[in-house]
Amino acid sequence: MAVTRHQTRRDVIRGAAAVAAAALARPALAQAAPRIAVIGGGFGGAACARALRRLDTKLQVTLIEPNRTFTACPFSNEVIAGLRELAAQQFTYDKVAADGITIAAQAATKVDAQARSIALADGTTLSYDRLVLAPGVDMRFDALSGYDEAAAEKMPHAWKAGEQTMLLRKQLEAMDDGGLVVIAVPAAPLRCPPAPYERASLIAHYLTANKPKSKILVLDAKDNYSQQKLFEKAWTELYPGMIERIALSQGGRVTSVDPATNEIVTDFGNYTAAVANVIPPQRAGRIADIAGAADHTGWCPIDPVTFASRLVPNIHVIGDAAIAGGTPKSASAAAAQGRACAAAIVNSLAGKAPETPRLDGACYNTVAPGYAFSLKGIYQPKDDQYAEAEVTTSPVDAPREMRQQEADQALDWFKRITGEAFG
Repeated sequence: MAVTRHQTRRDVIRGAAAVAAAALARPALAQAAPRIAVIGGGFGGAACARALRRLDTKLQVTLIEPNRTFTACPFSNEVIAGLRELAAQQFTYDKVAADGITIAAQAATKVDAQARSIALADGTTLSYDRLVLAPGVDMRFDALSGYDEAAAEKMPHAWKAGEQTMLLRKQLEAMDDGGLVVIAVPAAPLRCPPAPYERASLIAHYLTANKPKSKILVLDAKDNYSQQKLFEKAWTELYPGMIERIALSQGGRVTSVDPATNEIVTDFGNYTAAVANVIPPQRAGRIADIAGAADHTGWCPIDPVTFASRLVPNIHVIGDAAIAGGTPKSASAAAAQGRACAAAIVNSLAGKAPETPRLDGACYNTVAPGYAFSLKGIYQPKDDQYAEAEVTTSPVDAPREMRQQEADQALDWFKRITGEAFG
């Protein structure tokens, strides 16, 4: 800057300093808040979205979920048995939105991981900095000969709570006394591994009271299952002679079905059911495969500390869709993973090292009103996968008072977990 005759060098210096001070006084352009998208509004997705906002209110969090009402699977077996109404399982996203979370009530149809964008069913596109996939499970309708989506309207799986739950309930109500109820159970992994046996128990409770000549046959693609001794003791005590289970080594694996005749074929025999509850093999929800996060098994490999996908950058996977080692595919585990994933994302965005998660989980099984038992665990990363750190299960020979206490605890647990996610 040249000095004119009307200026002294001191004036110039003062003027330059004033310009610099004014520049410093002007607010800097605000850096855009990170955009986090969560696909799937179940226990894991809702818990993750809410935890993200609570950990950092500056985050732009969008929950992508086509259903405006969430229907919970825990306790849905009681709906099937007529002990509970479906409305008690249903929750809106009003409280989630009240936390400052944007609800995109659309299905996600495509994920472009390179562009970090999500296409929705209505044609709109959302951009993200981090994406959390919590898509739950889909049925593998290609895995069992004769069983497809049309067959599920005749032989319901009822493994996603809602219309299928009520269809199975109505079939039981319409069945003649003396009918045979067949439950086909797939091999692991599957959502909520003890649930088929809880379902058999509660259907037996309904039949004992309403159709006592009827029988239940469980055709199982496994030899052993979680809390087996507790279930078997309860069946002997409460429903003697009503429930029969054929394990894998005895020929229990279902190989095909015929919805026209309600026939179920196994390795060693054919059975015709009055009511057929066919639970097919499962896989991660379809959007996980579209996003490239699912491997050849149909499930999603993750880093156990951050829940980051091992296949796609800037994507995390939680809940039933994830390969999480010893952690069960349950509502409780999904919610715990959602909270831990949120913490990992917030730390990463702040440039902090992730904390090693310690997940807690509980699984309650109700076999009759006032009769329940549980399995509770702590799960931590070990050797690049989740492993059981602590596990406790109800004693087999516990008195009925304890079974009643656990039934009460199960209701409290359900109220707590749904309240944390949706209340």
